[in-house]
Amino acid sequence: MNEFCRIFNIKHPIIQAGMVWVSGAKLAAACANEGIIGTIGAGSMKPDLLEQHIKKAKKLTNPKYHHLLAVNFPLLYGQIEEQLKIALNNNIKIFITSAGSPKKFTKFLKDNNRLVLHVCSSVKEAKKCEEAGVDAIIAEGFEAGGHNGRNETTTLVLIPQVVDNVKIPVIAAGGIACSRQIRAAHALGASGVQIGSRFVMTTESSAHQNFKTAVSDALPGDTKLLMKKYVPVRLLRNQFSEVIKEMEAKGAKKEELVEYLAKGRAKKGMLEGDLINGELEIGQVSGMIKEIQSASNIIKELKKAYLS
Repeated sequence: MNEFCRIFNIKHPIIQAGMVWVSGAKLAAACANEGIIGTIGAGSMKPDLLEQHIKKAKKLTNPKYHHLLAVNFPLLYGQIEEQLKIALNNNIKIFITSAGSPKKFTKFLKDNNRLVLHVCSSVKEAKKCEEAGVDAIIAEGFEAGGHNGRNETTTLVLIPQVVDNVKIPVIAAGGIACSRQIRAAHALGASGVQIGSRFVMTTESSAHQNFKTAVSDALPGDTKLLMKKYVPVRLLRNQFSEVIKEMEAKGAKKEELVEYLAKGRAKKGMLEGDLINGELEIGQVSGMIKEIQSASNIIKELKKAYLS
């Protein structure tokens, strides 16, 4: 037990990351039922769809674990205020914010007696999170999949620096997929971990089978951090990512990248399985994930990190 476990009323301090087009009600509920924080990724959901997923997750989750259901809100997306109100009205207790300022909604959520975590990628951002009043910080190294920091600071370097500069619990994220890596994160001073890519490869995730197969076939070095001029994102190599790479090499402006992205690329790739034209967000750790398993079996292995 540590301070994070006490605040969040959890035995094993593991968070299943909220990922666009991948983590819906089924995955969040499966994780919460195993006693870890199960997160719905609101970034790809309109408000009415988010409400459907929250209600479904609650039906699928044992009531004694309802307090472990969370929603991740990337602040760069529209309709964020309506999404937050829906989660509040449906009695979600844990709010994870990312891709924006922690000051924007933390006080509002704390005034409503909610637990708040914010994702950051630097010591400077971590200090701002603490000043904003969040309950815990998710410090994410650039190994992570999806939207990422510009500093390219690895988890191994980031976590001890953040721990040394804040007083609130720090959750390690980026490049974590097994119990060995969880132990390493705790050795660096983390109070818990957030895991994304490993949960993409579950029977309960919404990821298309084509995407899951591509992840299982991935080799070390098959992902790359791209689009730093817009919103940095780590992608699995395919035709889409190669075009982005070429555009950046030729000095493409932010507006050009935005125009190319504004074609539902993430949905095409991760949800619909278009491995050529779709955006495939996944972490570096994909190179060591070779099979699709149930969330329950994965969590059993992860919990081995906490056995004496």
